[in-house]
Amino acid sequence: MPTPVDIAPARGKLGVLLVGLGAVSTTTIAGVFALRKGLAKPIGSLTQMGTVRLGKRTEGRSPKISEVVPLSGLDDIVFGGWDIFEDDCYAAARTAGVIEPSLLDKVRPELEKIRPWPAVFDQRYVKRLDGPNVKKGKNKKDLAEQVIADIRKFKSDNNLDRMVMVWCGSTEIFATESPAHQTVESFERALEQNDTAIPSSMVYAYAAIREGIPYANAAPNLTADIPALMDLAAKTKAPLAGKDLKTGQTLIKTIIAPGLKARLIGVEGWYSTNILGNRDGEVLDDPESFKTKEESKKSVLDYILQPQLYPDLYKDLCHVVRINYYPPRGDNKEGWDNIDLVGWLGYKMQLKINFLCRDSILAAPIVLDVALFMDLAKRAGMHGIQEWLSFYFKSPVHAPGLYPEHDLFIQLMKLKNTLRYLKGEELITHLGREYYD
Repeated sequence: MPTPVDIAPARGKLGVLLVGLGAVSTTTIAGVFALRKGLAKPIGSLTQMGTVRLGKRTEGRSPKISEVVPLSGLDDIVFGGWDIFEDDCYAAARTAGVIEPSLLDKVRPELEKIRPWPAVFDQRYVKRLDGPNVKKGKNKKDLAEQVIADIRKFKSDNNLDRMVMVWCGSTEIFATESPAHQTVESFERALEQNDTAIPSSMVYAYAAIREGIPYANAAPNLTADIPALMDLAAKTKAPLAGKDLKTGQTLIKTIIAPGLKARLIGVEGWYSTNILGNRDGEVLDDPESFKTKEESKKSVLDYILQPQLYPDLYKDLCHVVRINYYPPRGDNKEGWDNIDLVGWLGYKMQLKINFLCRDSILAAPIVLDVALFMDLAKRAGMHGIQEWLSFYFKSPVHAPGLYPEHDLFIQLMKLKNTLRYLKGEELITHLGREYYD
């Protein structure tokens, strides 16, 4: 029998720091408050509803995940965060329009207590937004120190035992690694020099990682996945995860594409388009921010279908992704997919999908799960990239030299096998010969 990993208990309070108190964050926070009061069910959350099989199928052991590993309870979570707008969480949630006012009003006192701290923000990186609640400093290093001061005060004021940070801010413009990103020293020098290669998200990531706090990126922009911050995370023992939450259309792609590949059905084309009217849609209306999102969404099929291994089936795949800002739809995103298929003897077929989803309703349970699992990773001594959490992300962060695993079902197996490993249980391979030998 494998040896269980020594995991520190989830004692005391867990602070969840959210960068950006918009639709996703307020839906997460209001949802947790509603769950505490028994007003709803935690649908979509593995940490709250998921189970994990232990041992052989004949043993009938499938406890809840929360019974297998020590996770923080919802009553022990304290929320805090930053935003460029000054609205408290209740007002921000009303503006976002995701949760019905009748439910929001039942958790209004708790939401109104959460007011955003001034944010690190530079409109060069998110061109379609601007707001008054913004920090000022002599350089980006000074801004990072202000974020660290916010973190330490939040911990002290709320008597917190541990913290995690999740970037829920808007998608920044497309960026690639630069010399400033290569070492901790070059990164800190770039902060002092106000280098444009350091966007706002990296300032937050640096602050969290320097404090040894787990950091997860819910957006597709380049942030903690650079050598400098990965090296810093190794020194401070901070877990890292990301990036870009897998919610609507890409969630469906990572469900459908593995099935088509498993049956070796050819795909000639996959046309995807979305309409979205929330703040995320407005930001993505800028071509530079859209490029960041497009790169994240388009990479999925390349890795799942592996055209280099199956050139007859996928080499000439035409993959098109479009996102259109359409204000009347609000947070209720609608995605259309047209998939042109090739079957036996080259006969053509089509699959069409119309997904009317609620973006923040799909994202909120992921934010909760990622926060709780990242805290678990920290207590289990698992620092650096947490690839076992790739289940939740469109562009999973991975070790250099590896390709990312995008198949949702392989990702879930990896996640649950990690939980078995932590518990000291046998890993499940699904070979199953023992039932027939």
